[in-house]
Amino acid sequence: MGYKTLCFGLTCILFAYFIYVPIPENIDEPWKAMLFENIGLMGYEKLFSTLVKLDYTQPISDENVTVMDTTFTDIPVRLYLPKRKSERQRPAVIFIHGGAFVLGSCSKCILWQAPLDLLNRLTANKLDAVVVGVDYRLAPQYQFPTPYEDVISVVKFFLEDKTLAEYGVDPTRICISGDSSGGTLAAGVVQQIQNDPEFKNKFKAQALIYPGLQLVDISMPSHQEYEHGPVLSRNMAIELGCLYLTNDKALSQAIRKNQHMPHGSGHLFKLVNWSTFLPEKYRKQHVYTEPVLGRLNTSFSILLDNRLSPLATNDSQLQNLPLTYVVTCQHDILRDDGLIYVSRLRNAGVKVSHDHIEDGVHGALSFMTLPVYLQLGIRIKDKYINWLEENL
Repeated sequence: MGYKTLCFGLTCILFAYFIYVPIPENIDEPWKAMLFENIGLMGYEKLFSTLVKLDYTQPISDENVTVMDTTFTDIPVRLYLPKRKSERQRPAVIFIHGGAFVLGSCSKCILWQAPLDLLNRLTANKLDAVVVGVDYRLAPQYQFPTPYEDVISVVKFFLEDKTLAEYGVDPTRICISGDSSGGTLAAGVVQQIQNDPEFKNKFKAQALIYPGLQLVDISMPSHQEYEHGPVLSRNMAIELGCLYLTNDKALSQAIRKNQHMPHGSGHLFKLVNWSTFLPEKYRKQHVYTEPVLGRLNTSFSILLDNRLSPLATNDSQLQNLPLTYVVTCQHDILRDDGLIYVSRLRNAGVKVSHDHIEDGVHGALSFMTLPVYLQLGIRIKDKYINWLEENL
């Protein structure tokens, strides 16, 4: 079954190769990016929804890393444990995969997840670190806040002294990382942990790779400039994102018009205002227009929840955040979320390292193994691991 499904997915991808859509000229290896851009023309959701059903794969250890599956508070996790002996406690990285809250896994044979397995292996081996991949439950079967609660449950369990001691982890050298929507979850979890006095063990660092960080304003310059992609279009992001929140189609229609925020949420606009926080070079000739309030018949109060929009958090909550690494990609509708978060964190006194990839596209980290191998993904992987080496 898994083999047939994979063949179907690859056939769709090969067919997409013959369809041309213009993409920005400075993208590295543009024909490959074009390939994934065109999947959107043939039913992105159907292809990826099919691929996500591929079979569970057994963890495979290698000469350097033991890979094993277990559960933390009944949530499946995949552990990457260095084999070499260590006379001191190890650092640890909790990695949260992306996939718009509806796709992805750390334990299934999924085309774009194989690179994340590689990433976690390399991280464990190069840093001599314990790496935890979290298999949180996915929408639309499990909508917000279930995926978030799964991640926070795993994190709380792992940060307990007993668990850290079991895996030989140094409680002062723990990082949480995530790509895309995994970055959304990671950013929200860090804010909760760092600002909760009940937790003795905190994060030393967070690493957010082209994260989506807010649902308050869906008409930022990057949303307008890259409405049609490459890789992730505005329409696709809205459709998949809404599956995380509700079955009500009215929400996605309102988001497209930037008229989805309920009455009483106007105070959030200043926290995500791109005309204030976005570096001038990215504003270009765009004119700021404030989102429209209260146009939906149904009021979605969950849109005020900062677990959905970590960017829409007060400075007092940001001040306690740990050392932060952010990767943003130029040709990405989520670009401005990351750029604004960098500005706000620095304004709040947080130490931030930021890599902006001028030829970058969303999801590039997932394209660093066959059948689609992007040098861009390799570069981002190297930057991420090097930063961890130097700072964790």
